[in-house]
Amino acid sequence: MISKEILVIYPQVHQTKIAVYRNINVIFLKTIKHKAEDLDKFNQVMDQVDFRTQAILSELKSNDVNYEAIEVVVARGGLIKPLKVAGVYEINDLMKEHLLTGYQGMHETNMGGIIADNISKELPNARAFLADPVVVDELDDIARVTGHPEFERKSIFHALNHKYIARKFAKSNNKCYYDMRMIIAHIGGGGTSIGAHKGGKVVDVNQAFDGAGPFSLHRTGTLPTGKLVDTCFSGKYTKEEIMKMITKEGGIHAHLGTSNIHEIFERIANGDEKAKFYMEAMAYNVAKHIGSMAAALDFNVDAILLSGSIFNYPLFTEYLSEKIKSVAPIALFPSVNDLDALAMNSYLALKGEIDINEYK
Repeated sequence: MISKEILVIYPQVHQTKIAVYRNINVIFLKTIKHKAEDLDKFNQVMDQVDFRTQAILSELKSNDVNYEAIEVVVARGGLIKPLKVAGVYEINDLMKEHLLTGYQGMHETNMGGIIADNISKELPNARAFLADPVVVDELDDIARVTGHPEFERKSIFHALNHKYIARKFAKSNNKCYYDMRMIIAHIGGGGTSIGAHKGGKVVDVNQAFDGAGPFSLHRTGTLPTGKLVDTCFSGKYTKEEIMKMITKEGGIHAHLGTSNIHEIFERIANGDEKAKFYMEAMAYNVAKHIGSMAAALDFNVDAILLSGSIFNYPLFTEYLSEKIKSVAPIALFPSVNDLDALAMNSYLALKGEIDINEYK
């Protein structure tokens, strides 16, 4: 088998994760921590691109990574236009324009595609990809409808995580993902996305990016509409402050003053009833939305997959599982590795087992 080396890039708020894979085996792994005072120099997220690009190149050089061996630079990202087809996309000028301008919003992962493209130009044999961006949009038309024509539901969720574990679960059970009906709940460090998977597509999912669905560690989830409208027009908050409240300072963070799950479960172990109550309330909300996705699948569900490091904690996992166990068998994926998922997509694309799509 010919070795194919893949550089994976995942920009996050205060750090950038990078890894080099030979085929699907990691041979170099690094989390580059960025000091707050360095990032504070930049007014906008996309202003950090050159700074992070140079940090990555410096790490590769200091660790003697062979530039010539790298065939793909693949990144996690970003808020480009809705993609009707999941999978791998080669980064082109139109995609870069949409990442830079925030076609559907601005997020740290928007930097990923730009950085990947910049670095690929420094390497003699590399192409630049995105894989299963958060804007994969396979929704059934009926799932888009709300109670007013001015508002339409969008598909912005953890597509990479969903697709990766869906295929992994199907393969481990000697089944084809395209033949299965699954509900997948991914609880990330920010939002929680719960999707109904049918025929290899995510036909319904909550819009986790801006807080819809169950509340999570940082996001408020769906709020009482009238109260939200009153708050928006109260004069107390700017639009930016409201969005920050909903997407960054809501959820468990707002209730308990922290979103550090290790700290929270330590508090619970030490008898903190308030922390226990709100973690159970979060699980309760997740269970309700899993129930709604079961309805979207006509209550004909082969499996429920639960993904996220929070499922390493029995209190949360057992509370949620007890609520949903009658819907379908449950499988846990507490070890989340976005880097592996990106590398696998790229490897399959290089082997010709999946298509490399054009962004247009």
